Amino acid sequence: MANATAKPVRRRIAIVGAGWAGMAAALAVAQAGHEAIVLEAAHAVGGRARALFDPKNLDRPLDNGQHILIGAYSDSLRLMRLVGVAPESALLRLPLALRFADGSGLQLPDLPPPWDALAGIATARGWLWRDKWALLRLAAAWQRDGFACAPDATVAQLCAGLPQQLWEDFIAPLCVSALNTPGHEASGAVFLRVLHDSLLGGRGGSHLLLPRTDLGALLPEPAAQWLRARGHAVHLGRRVQSLARDGTGWRVDGEPFDAVLLATGSAEAARLVAGAATPAAERTGLQAWAATAQALRFGAIATVYAEQPGAHGALLPLPMLALRHRGGRPAQFVFDRARLDGTAGLLAFVVSAFEGERARLEREVLAQAAEDLRLPGLRVVQTVVEKRATFACTPALARPPRAIAPGLQACGDYVAGPYPATLEGAVLHGMAAAQNVI
Repeated sequence: MANATAKPVRRRIAIVGAGWAGMAAALAVAQAGHEAIVLEAAHAVGGRARALFDPKNLDRPLDNGQHILIGAYSDSLRLMRLVGVAPESALLRLPLALRFADGSGLQLPDLPPPWDALAGIATARGWLWRDKWALLRLAAAWQRDGFACAPDATVAQLCAGLPQQLWEDFIAPLCVSALNTPGHEASGAVFLRVLHDSLLGGRGGSHLLLPRTDLGALLPEPAAQWLRARGHAVHLGRRVQSLARDGTGWRVDGEPFDAVLLATGSAEAARLVAGAATPAAERTGLQAWAATAQALRFGAIATVYAEQPGAHGALLPLPMLALRHRGGRPAQFVFDRARLDGTAGLLAFVVSAFEGERARLEREVLAQAAEDLRLPGLRVVQTVVEKRATFACTPALARPPRAIAPGLQACGDYVAGPYPATLEGAVLHGMAAAQNVI
């Protein structure tokens, strides 16, 4: 008879990748009393949401892309608190707003849902009443249908008949910021799920959470410190070369583990899975998983950091403004870092679904700043282009499952699930993958 009081076996789990998914997975493994060993190819943690440094000013950390969190990211906020980060001070919380430099646009008041959205639409500046009524009717129809639609519907098809101004000033920027996919290509089902969970997920769920610190300090770096302080390993500069089945466990570059969590990007995960040494009975499943992961298309996000020499404070009236994306004017949003982390005169222009050439992008962003923000004379500090920032979130997209084989799980924002590529999605998949192997 088994001893009911026997101490649980401590498992040794490899987490390949130290982005937000990998850090979430490692924290879940450690909290469950098992050993977490993180293996990261880069020389810094954070993946696609990490700190960089201004090459002209090493005391001024930038990011490899300007990110927005929202109030509905409950698990990301919980992990921040776990590793000693106070979201109340690390993040600037604001009600959802899509305001332009001329003062037009939408701003939700801090009310419980759905009253915040109703009041925000009713008081939106620069919209005609018939346009507001059209948007309210459309939102009521979405709610009546349970925020669900045909799996092959695009966001543009969901919004057919909506006045052009509302499409350009509200739906299009909201879609591209949430899904990094243009509205005529983006999944209507995923877009509706995001709207439902943020706008109707409880008071504050739709709030914008703007980082006041660099992205590395927001979660990945404190998580690595938390893990090391408790005896877990975080190895940087170590790119995993091979996986192999080892009885009921796995070997990572020849080292034995009870289970492996792949928290890399999809292409790297596909490389490791396709090349894994496993019994013939597992080969077909692994090859199919790798093919699905490899087939995903990705879109780039560019962030152009520009400064006004000699500035002593903020350049914008708000921490974030929407910009009118049009031919030759590529940015959809601009952030004033002086209102976030105190860096005077520094702006971050975000270009989602970016395609093109870097030098041209910088010229067009500076022209957009002069024209839309009345800020001539800005100079580019650094431009960061994440070429594989997010998967293209298109209708009826086949995404690889989290489970690959016994003891082998993938975690990252690209695996099958209801959300687009977000930090919260990565965190959720990281925690779920860990729970599945411990």
